[in-house]
Amino acid sequence: MKDEEHNIQVACVNWFRYVYRECMIFAIPNGGRRDEVTGAKMKAEGVLAGVADIVILAPNRMVFFIEMKTRKGVQSMFQKQFQKLVNGMGFGYFVCRSFDEFKWAVEYELGAR
Repeated sequence: MKDEEHNIQVACVNWFRYVYRECMIFAIPNGGRRDEVTGAKMKAEGVLAGVADIVILAPNRMVFFIEMKTRKGVQSMFQKQFQKLVNGMGFGYFVCRSFDEFKWAVEYELGAR
C-alpha cells in the first residue's frame, strides 16, 4: 500500500473506531508483494484477489465494504469484479479517495450522527 493511501486509511479507521464504537471495522491485507510460497499459502487459506481494503460490520447484520485509493488510483479488474459481486448481493461498496469521502460513505450507510 502506498504511503498516501496508508495514511488516509489509518485516519479513517481511527475516526471510525472513535465515533462508531458499536460497530466493527477491519482491514483485509490482500495486497502487497509476497514470495511465491507465501502467496500460495495465503491463496490456499482463502485470500481472494480484489477483496476491498476495509469491511465494516454494524448492528442488524449490516455489512459494507470500502476500497481505499489515492486520487490517481484505479481499481483493478479483480476489484471491479468484487464490487459487482457484493453489490449484486445487496451490500454497499464504496471507493474512497479521502477522509471526507470515507466519512460520507459511512454516514450514508449508518446514518449521520
